[in-house]
Amino acid sequence: MGERSGLIRARLRGASVAKGEVLTFLDAHIECTEGWLEPLLTRIKDDRKNVVCPIIDVISDDNFAFHTGSDMTYGGFNWKLQFRWYPVPQREVDRRGGDRTIPLKTPTMAGGLFSMSKSYFDELGSYDAGMDVWGAENIEISFRIWMCGGTLEIVTCSHVGHVFRKSTPYTFPGGTGRIINRNNQRVAEVWMDDYKKFYYKINPGVRNTEYGDVTQRKELRKDLQCHTFEWYLENVYPESQFRLAFENIGEIRNIATRKCLDNMGRKEHEKLGFYACHGQGGNQIFALTKNNEIQHDDLCLDAAPRGGAAEAITMYKCHGKRGNQEWIFKKTEKTIIHAPSGFCLDVPPQGKDAPVVTRCSGHSSQQWELVEKDMM
Repeated sequence: MGERSGLIRARLRGASVAKGEVLTFLDAHIECTEGWLEPLLTRIKDDRKNVVCPIIDVISDDNFAFHTGSDMTYGGFNWKLQFRWYPVPQREVDRRGGDRTIPLKTPTMAGGLFSMSKSYFDELGSYDAGMDVWGAENIEISFRIWMCGGTLEIVTCSHVGHVFRKSTPYTFPGGTGRIINRNNQRVAEVWMDDYKKFYYKINPGVRNTEYGDVTQRKELRKDLQCHTFEWYLENVYPESQFRLAFENIGEIRNIATRKCLDNMGRKEHEKLGFYACHGQGGNQIFALTKNNEIQHDDLCLDAAPRGGAAEAITMYKCHGKRGNQEWIFKKTEKTIIHAPSGFCLDVPPQGKDAPVVTRCSGHSSQQWELVEKDMM
């Protein structure tokens, strides 16, 4: 390239000079297995609008040990438009009729490894050249494939190993946030219709980043006569956290302290936070789902109190099986009950920022109000 240009523009350059009928994109840090390519090419031969990915096996970045990947996970995304692996839903298991050699339809691709008809890649608009370096290009092309008439699959008979590194060995000019925010905004502005408002309220700081001109990408979508994002959510990814099938979504505010539940950027297995209400959305947006979960993105409040002792609340991946993740909001008493234990959601002791569940006492520290936000 002459100078560092980033993954997206490097791939565009490669695609522009490729001579074959099929483009196959692979990261540098991969190892192909025997017979990996033929199953991918077969699917494209069947239909040029099939865009296909292998199962991604894991190569350890410590000792290069090879671990076979699973065909029981597929690609999705969270409230921040970050790619995530999720369990394959029952509807897709049923469609395949128990035959695990049948390719798996996936809402999004991981992005590093896939094959696609070269003519279809060009026809569909290749990559968004307005994106910088790396990030969100896999989400953008996934939306575009599905919404504009293609199909995205994981071909279970194809395996390619990939070194998953613990940290990124390169820099993002101007900072990681600037690059990722810019790219994500371009996805939201072009492809997400009114759902972009939900994305911005969950990620209010994103708007501080300039994202460039998206006029040509919007014209591309119009020319391709693509479906709406609502269609994508209904027909391709009904399990998405963007479905907004919630009883309530907004702040959960404690009446005694006027503080709010706050995810505070914490990850799975970390304790729930508690902070002054700021009204800006983001980490203080929680959803009370129809399944009686209290959810932030793909994490749910989870508690396992022992005996009569107070127990801190941990954020775990939502599993949809109720149990320790089932909560009941009693409007009259303004209490949030942990269903398995019967304990109440309570504010932490003074100076602590981790809410607890403890025996219900009727005290105002156990009273909450759900402050609903207009997310759309």
